Amino acid sequence: MEQTRGNTNGLAVTPGRRLLVVRREGFPIRGGFRISRGRKTEAEVVVAEIRAGDALGRGEGVPYARYGEGTDAVMATLEGLADAVAAGLDRAALARRLPPGAARNALDCALWDLEAKQTGQPVWQRAGLGTAPGPVMTAFTLSLDSPDGMAAAARAAGGRPLLKLKLDGELILERVRAVRAAVPEARLIADANEAWSLDQLLRFAPELAALGVELIEQPLPAADDALLPTVPGPVPLAADESCHGSDSLDRLAGRFQVVNIKLDKIGGLTGALQLKAAAEAAGFGVMVGCMVATSLAMAPALLVAQGAAVVDLDGPLLLAADREPGLRYDAAMVYPPDPVLWG
Repeated sequence: MEQTRGNTNGLAVTPGRRLLVVRREGFPIRGGFRISRGRKTEAEVVVAEIRAGDALGRGEGVPYARYGEGTDAVMATLEGLADAVAAGLDRAALARRLPPGAARNALDCALWDLEAKQTGQPVWQRAGLGTAPGPVMTAFTLSLDSPDGMAAAARAAGGRPLLKLKLDGELILERVRAVRAAVPEARLIADANEAWSLDQLLRFAPELAALGVELIEQPLPAADDALLPTVPGPVPLAADESCHGSDSLDRLAGRFQVVNIKLDKIGGLTGALQLKAAAEAAGFGVMVGCMVATSLAMAPALLVAQGAAVVDLDGPLLLAADREPGLRYDAAMVYPPDPVLWG
């Protein structure tokens, strides 16, 4: 599925004028993807493209209903900025115009890409990162299923060293035990997507630790964060739905040991790099995650992933087919993008 909308106002594209085009794209998910909140069979993404003369910058965002976003609204928001983009809207002004979310992510990343294409200087240099990004090891996510189904998926994952298990509030230990028996050498992360109670967390965490679970992601609903103990438990906790920016960190301190940075939550590469620096300065470990999306969405996140404690940028691996050209995945490693893709 693809739908393209733009606002040319009858004007030719010239080196001095930037044209924004917004496109909706759909990518089938291999076998479907299920978490505690529901199941999806297609990744629907919004692509923002900015053309200035011969240069083209692109960014991809994923509207997420959990945060009150819909594809039509995200597209309308971006289209409403067409005149501002044409007039020279920059990343700082964008952050003042839009709240964090998929729309700001798509346009922020498109602006970074456009700058790189216009200057011939890669994004990592423009961002002042010091060294070129290298390959990183990514987790591979197992969709929520029966214990036997998740064990079969773990075996089919082909010996990937780090697996993330989507869980809900039922059969928690049974699912983890089944995966552990199927792949005894794999490292494991548990992701509850807000589905557990405090009692479940306190009761199951010691047994999950004994099963080798290294991290529990977002066990409780974000609204219940204050219930979490301020003393670390047997398994470190990662804040996902609870962390949307640097202003979240004081509230999370003591209750979470890791923050999961996703560009769609924070609103692009600009905010993600700022959050990473603030989180590390505050003593948090950094996880870099993603929505189910294509390589265009993963590419900017790979800059944030450099040196992160945990990387979960497997979105394209969950699709029936990625966009072309895409990122190079080699076993558990994912490699930085070619500039033809992004950056």
